[in-house]
Amino acid sequence: MQQPHDILFRTLADPTRRAIFERLCRDGDLTVGVLTAGAGVSQPAVSKHLGVLKRAGLVRDRQDGRQTHYSVQIDALAPLVHWTKEMKSFWQNRFDDLEDLLNRMDQ
Repeated sequence: MQQPHDILFRTLADPTRRAIFERLCRDGDLTVGVLTAGAGVSQPAVSKHLGVLKRAGLVRDRQDGRQTHYSVQIDALAPLVHWTKEMKSFWQNRFDDLEDLLNRMDQ
């Protein structure tokens, strides 16, 4: 079974998808047309990337007439934040152990 952070890493690994996500983070609620204008890829490609982001829970869509607006679901990043904190703690403990070992070797 995939861990939530694995899905998020895989989703955000694509540079175009990550750029779309980052743009939504910076600029807020945007339409597919606006996202396409700044993406450097076709509208169908942007729509496909938005679909992947939506399935991962990173964005949501909202219909407004004939336009679809996308916005970030920032809470969806919680598994990445948690994983990063765990790794920071893990490595900090390893470095502390290494420092202790080096200090003992110097004595």
